[in-house]
Amino acid sequence: MASSDFAEESDISRMVDRRMALTREWDALVEQVRKLPGFEDFLKPPPLEKLLPAAEHGPVAMINVSRWRCDALLVLDGGVRVRELPDLRAIEVEEKTRAYLTVLDMVSQRWRAWWQAKQGVGDLGQAEQELSAAEDRAEKMLRAILRWLWRTVAEPVLDELGFTATPDGDESTWPRLWWCPTGLLTMLPLHAAGDHLTDGTHRPTVLDRVVSSYTPTLRALMQAREPLPEDRTPELLIVTVPQVGDEPPLPEAAAERAMLQRRFPGRHRVLDGPEATVDEVARLLPTYRWAHLSCHGNQLLDDPSQGGLRLADDVLTVARLSAEQHQGDFAFLSACKTATGGLGLADEAITLAAALHYTGYRHVIGTLWTVNSSVAAEVATAVYNPQDEPFDPAGSVLRLHTVLRRLRETERLSVWTPFIHLGP
Repeated sequence: MASSDFAEESDISRMVDRRMALTREWDALVEQVRKLPGFEDFLKPPPLEKLLPAAEHGPVAMINVSRWRCDALLVLDGGVRVRELPDLRAIEVEEKTRAYLTVLDMVSQRWRAWWQAKQGVGDLGQAEQELSAAEDRAEKMLRAILRWLWRTVAEPVLDELGFTATPDGDESTWPRLWWCPTGLLTMLPLHAAGDHLTDGTHRPTVLDRVVSSYTPTLRALMQAREPLPEDRTPELLIVTVPQVGDEPPLPEAAAERAMLQRRFPGRHRVLDGPEATVDEVARLLPTYRWAHLSCHGNQLLDDPSQGGLRLADDVLTVARLSAEQHQGDFAFLSACKTATGGLGLADEAITLAAALHYTGYRHVIGTLWTVNSSVAAEVATAVYNPQDEPFDPAGSVLRLHTVLRRLRETERLSVWTPFIHLGP
């Protein structure tokens, strides 16, 4: 045997020995960590009994999408119930999600072209026709997707839970339901599933059966219910960037800012326009209990961690937001595409809304795609509730639910369905 062969075998042997030694060292370190108080389950799947309390205020529907079968794991206060979803197929989820994201992207492009034509670049009449056609196509597809979501996911889940009719009484007494979708379902509006054109007392829609929220994981929902430290006076950070780069302006950003200044007199800090830089917003966010951000979003479908908020000088990315704990109580993201994830990382809950929730904001309201700025302002006004009442972030989900039911009667589906709530 040649000397080179002996040398190669020797190198391989050393590599194997080194790998085995590192493995033993890793196992020993993990065992040391697990002996520390509070770290008994370090790197272990959490035991079921520790996750069941996530459903103490209402069931959590975890929707598992797999190419073998799809199920709803219904976490209840006391156990887990499995409801098979035989009509839900992974390949269909992928096809519908990709097709709809393509249509949404076309609407955004047509809207940008229309705005440029308004500035004298291009044919305004043609731009208006193309924008209208794209919006009609998106509306038609959205209506079909909402009906499909109802048939394949929402109706089986609600029937299994006994939510089969519109509840009597005030909406504040309605049952709560937390959606925990996986994969590409995270990009679709489960909270709006159903046929909203149906007449009658008991419409076949989620919006008419339960008050919906989302959670990335059961553990995130439980952590969001933990008490916040009382080290900060409840105050609001208002960030408004009505115009940046070549993006169309957000004319309602100023109205939102004025509304919030009236709503929180003496209890706010404003960063407007050029003041709203990445470093300044990142510096101030951890010091405020509440945050309202009105600006453009910049979501990269192939690299979602690098998407984020377009501020005066750059993008405040999901990655940078996720690197710090904020221990906040409420965040309203009045920004385009703040909750649109990435197709390349479909199983990663790293959207901007989810990132803020993970970093410590208990309640987050975001959007699934580009929204009309005037409607965003209307939703914000409703969510922050009347000025003569104390602002209660815990009530934001109910106020959102109420305003969405109202908007449904007068607006297109694509106008109101993007708004979602994450948190307890």
